[in-house]
Amino acid sequence: MSTATAGGAATPGRAPSAPPASPLTVKKRKSVLGTRPWLAAVFLLPALVLLGALVVYPIGYSVYRSFFDASGNGFVGLDNYTEMFSDDATKTAIKNNIIWLILAPTISTALGLIFAVLTERVRWATAFKLIVFMPMAISMLAAGIIFRLVYDQDPDKGVANAMWVGVHDSFSASPPFPGAHPRPDAGLTESGGGSFTTRDTVRAGSPSSIPLVAAKRDDISGAQDAKAARPEAGKVTGTVWFDFTKGGLGKEGAIDKGEKAMADLKIEAVKDGKVVAKTTSAADGTYALPAKAEGAQLRLPAWNFSAPYNGIDWLGPSLVTPAIIGSYVWIWAGFAMVLIAAGLAGVPRELMEAARMDGANEWQVFRRVTVPLLAPVLSVVVVTLMINVMKIFDLVYIIAPGPSQDDANVLALQLFQSSFGTDVNQGLGSAIAVLLLLLVLPVMFVNIRRIRRESRR
Repeated sequence: MSTATAGGAATPGRAPSAPPASPLTVKKRKSVLGTRPWLAAVFLLPALVLLGALVVYPIGYSVYRSFFDASGNGFVGLDNYTEMFSDDATKTAIKNNIIWLILAPTISTALGLIFAVLTERVRWATAFKLIVFMPMAISMLAAGIIFRLVYDQDPDKGVANAMWVGVHDSFSASPPFPGAHPRPDAGLTESGGGSFTTRDTVRAGSPSSIPLVAAKRDDISGAQDAKAARPEAGKVTGTVWFDFTKGGLGKEGAIDKGEKAMADLKIEAVKDGKVVAKTTSAADGTYALPAKAEGAQLRLPAWNFSAPYNGIDWLGPSLVTPAIIGSYVWIWAGFAMVLIAAGLAGVPRELMEAARMDGANEWQVFRRVTVPLLAPVLSVVVVTLMINVMKIFDLVYIIAPGPSQDDANVLALQLFQSSFGTDVNQGLGSAIAVLLLLLVLPVMFVNIRRIRRESRR
């Protein structure tokens, strides 16, 4: 038996020695969980039990229950799914869910992006972020109650209509005396649409008085005392006043002391159905028409007595869904802003400065540098909001009034009404729950793929 010498020759009687161990070789040690898999099972068991009891079992039972009738005893197969897609309420819910899915995440993310970019350029960025993010601290129940009041039809209660009516009245005059009308024996008759016309024609130089009643106290408070019009040659004159004296001591059809003038009333002179002259009553209630009004009838247009502009019916059938989406955006725009601002903090400033040095303006830098670099963060925000929107329930249930709740219906609300409403049918409700799960799964699948792709980087 021979062994190798240093020069490569074998030395008889000695076994070959093993090569020396490399100083970089590290012996792998198995982890505790690798050697004791039961320990991992012990730690995971409580979470798995909760997951099975609160997630897996309800999903499985909902699928099972969807194949049975309302009583739960009769097997009906796919009848609940057929009824679901043939029911008008469910069709409306699906349509509204699609609207929610398109508008709510898009608008919230866009506003969050704008806010995040703007906060980098304002001095009080922290305070601004706090104000925008503050609605996230409010529960959906409280937010729904707040916006139910915001969208109230009465401008004295609803902030939205108070602002809208204020803007409208800045460009359009309001009716001076809504609800007022002449005395029954004042010589005026209703001429259609709420307007009033004199029975007799008027003559120049002979004042024609128009007594009105039923004016609201707020509309005449502060008005001047009525003044009897003087006859003027070549002109038709007269007075419009509130023919009422406290205590009933006044004389009907006559201007008594203390009776109030009705200013800003529109008066038209009509001949053969055509308006030949127009005027407006003065602060003391007097008016004057030119000579061409001779032989005409006086008409008080319906506008004088029409109801004041009361704003928009935000919670009516046509606007209830966009109005509720607006409340959702108010809550979740702050969430989008915070996430996008965190992503924006990690964007290399050198790329933006290089783009500016190459001649790009701020809009080009934003569109071609900032937004592409924020694409992963934007996708996280959009997907998160899409999953949240698919389950929207409380805002719709609280904000939408009874008459328009069917028009604002969504799948989660329809599930609740079918399972626990007036006509209880938990088989149909379970079918809607399965449909909602199937609609959420693709979005969750996309989100999981994105998370795995980022974890490999």
